[in-house]
Amino acid sequence: MATERANRPYAGMNYRVKIGDSDENAAIAGFSEVSGLGLDVSIAEYRAGNAPTNEPVKVPSVVKVPDVTLKRGVIGELELLHEWVDALRNGDESARRNVTIELLSEDRSTVAQTWRLFNAMIMSYKGPSLTGTSADIAIEEVTLTSESIQMS
Repeated sequence: MATERANRPYAGMNYRVKIGDSDENAAIAGFSEVSGLGLDVSIAEYRAGNAPTNEPVKVPSVVKVPDVTLKRGVIGELELLHEWVDALRNGDESARRNVTIELLSEDRSTVAQTWRLFNAMIMSYKGPSLTGTSADIAIEEVTLTSESIQMS
């Protein structure tokens, strides 16, 4: 459940990502960036031939969840993302996961808001750009697609 704070918005720098079906068994992963949270509602227009006005009625129809991108520094960990990718690549239909993103208060004591992605799958993995003269952190990126989102 969201924690309302009237005097100022929460900073977007403290959050955690849980991958798994329950809080006890969920893997908590450290990501440097989460983007794409939201939903899109398609609107259908309808007008009966005998309507008293010429304007159509707008009716909500299909709800689509945009793809969510997660980025993190390469840490050599293979279980969380790479085994998930392998399961999907090998056609394992049970490899869908629920993913929870929790925005935390500045002191990390309160969950300010939660987004939960249901039946998420990795649809794209991008490894880091490697350059011999660069001092940049090696960043890997995964893009998730999901069937629905719940915000609380």
